[in-house]
Amino acid sequence: MAVDIAQGNASGIASIYNSAVAAWAIAAAWEIGALDELQRARTLDTADFAVRSGLDPNATTGLFRALASVGLVRREGTVVHTLDGFDEMYRAKAFFHWLSRGSAELFRQIPSVLRTENRTGAYYQRDAAAIAYACREIDQVTYAPTFWAAMGRVDFPFHRVADLGCGSGARLMQILDRHPGATGVGVDIAQPSIDMARKEAAEAGFADRAVFVQGDVLRLEPRPEYAGIELLTCFMMGHDFWPRENCVATLRRLREVFPAARRLLIGDATRTALPDTGLPVFTLGFELGHDLMGAFLPTIEDWESVFAEGGWELVRTNRIEMTVGEVIFELA
Repeated sequence: MAVDIAQGNASGIASIYNSAVAAWAIAAAWEIGALDELQRARTLDTADFAVRSGLDPNATTGLFRALASVGLVRREGTVVHTLDGFDEMYRAKAFFHWLSRGSAELFRQIPSVLRTENRTGAYYQRDAAAIAYACREIDQVTYAPTFWAAMGRVDFPFHRVADLGCGSGARLMQILDRHPGATGVGVDIAQPSIDMARKEAAEAGFADRAVFVQGDVLRLEPRPEYAGIELLTCFMMGHDFWPRENCVATLRRLREVFPAARRLLIGDATRTALPDTGLPVFTLGFELGHDLMGAFLPTIEDWESVFAEGGWELVRTNRIEMTVGEVIFELA
């Protein structure tokens, strides 16, 4: 019996290790386009894909061996076939990219980041462009249906819109696509994200309707591009407004910088109270990551307590709560 228990523990430990490797493999397979092709065809010759994509065949097959080790695909030499868990993983692929590409350096430096003496200034690093890449997909998985329902409740015509913390600019371009008469501004603190947004806007034909500017949403100053903005959106960065006194100040500043704004839609993650052994994908990484960064994660109730003081009226709270307490607030 003792041997069986030991073997079971060894298998469990190997599963932890192999799952960590597979998480990196999922992110890489998505970024090189292999996951998309496998999802469509349900089978993939990894060696052939490697040759077509200018990749090393042995390393590419090894990537899918990692996925096979955790039961996502079945491998026969260089050919892989999807298994039952593949589609759920594919739906969650951006969460793996956020972890292993966007936040890799933060988690690599955990021993250093934990030390109180180091937790000042810019004591951690993340890849802003990779996070923007992942968040575009995360938005579609979590926020998009509720967001467009909220947009449908905007009860006034608007011609100017601003997306705060715009990342790669996808949300702004989607709004402009649905509202052909509107123009917009995207604001983000990370220059790599702004560069990506400008490039993609030009490629998508929005260069004459979308302007992207680098700016700290928490410390915005008036500028000509903000004149006449009637609709504000801000997604997946609202927790950066906090702690409370900072959040109130930021909300008030948005009123001052965008005096014509009639609606503000804030969509973000909130602190969960899920049991340690029942956490869905992303929750642990997101909450631990923000603990490491020293970022306060408000609850939904925390948010609802600041709007009036910040100069906004709460029109509606839309609870999504899929993985990290997602919510969209409609403010006027």
